Amino acid sequence: MSLPQPVPPSWKDLGKSSNDLLNKDFPFNGVALEVKTNTPSNVAFRVTGHQDGKTALIGGDLEGKYSDKKHGLTFTQAWTTTNTLRTQIELENQIAKGLKLDLSTALTPDKGSKSALFTSTYKQPGLHTRAFLDLFKGPTVTADTVIGRDGFLLGAEASYNVTEGKVTKYATAVGFSAPEYAVTLHGLGNMSTFAASYYHRVSPDVEAGAKAVYDTKATTAGVNLEVGAKAYLDAAAFFKAKINNSGILALGYTQSLRPGVKASFGLALDTQRLNDISPAGPAHKVHAYLRIWIVH
Repeated sequence: MSLPQPVPPSWKDLGKSSNDLLNKDFPFNGVALEVKTNTPSNVAFRVTGHQDGKTALIGGDLEGKYSDKKHGLTFTQAWTTTNTLRTQIELENQIAKGLKLDLSTALTPDKGSKSALFTSTYKQPGLHTRAFLDLFKGPTVTADTVIGRDGFLLGAEASYNVTEGKVTKYATAVGFSAPEYAVTLHGLGNMSTFAASYYHRVSPDVEAGAKAVYDTKATTAGVNLEVGAKAYLDAAAFFKAKINNSGILALGYTQSLRPGVKASFGLALDTQRLNDISPAGPAHKVHAYLRIWIVH
């Protein structure tokens, strides 16, 4: 008899294993620092900072989160260096089991911009569905659903503009997930872009993955292909490498310095321009950045 299975929280998360393998732990965009602390009164603080590698601009935010697990309530307030105030209120498993309500707002007084997004999420074994209402844009209603059974996953998303009375975007995804591997196909951008991904846990210490993207509206024909691998050197360190069909090779190394402290290093280069005397384009530059997370 077929049985329902745990499903990802979003249709976009189909193929997450492959996306994480190819995108995470390659710190090429600058230097980042993140500090997290927890208090006995269920209040968590998080401070992040980031310096962009190209513009040298520094940004960051200060976030405080209060959690009342008994009543399923979470309140988050954040203030960024761009003078944006973000507020999030979450209520889970109070009105009905598996139902979560979420209100997220953002206000930038200097620019006079504001946003408010109301989200309702309902999850059960084999089902995860969400509905979003953007109060200031449209208003626009967006809904997505993921269902799963016996390893097969199916997800879809659609947005409807209430004022215009029409569907503004839609997408879908289908995949198969097993303990050692996963295969996913996405139809994005109103089915104008297609992406296929594959992930394989070769052994407890080695992972491999690949992703191909085809854009029907691209001016240059062809499929963008990227392959990568991850190897655990020991319990505290791992190494990652990936390369795409444009010849861009990326390497990443992450080391756990002690409990709660990690450092990541990244390097990227254009293998097609290694012998150029005067290489052109930013892709040929060698990058080496440090990213540290500190958690207490």
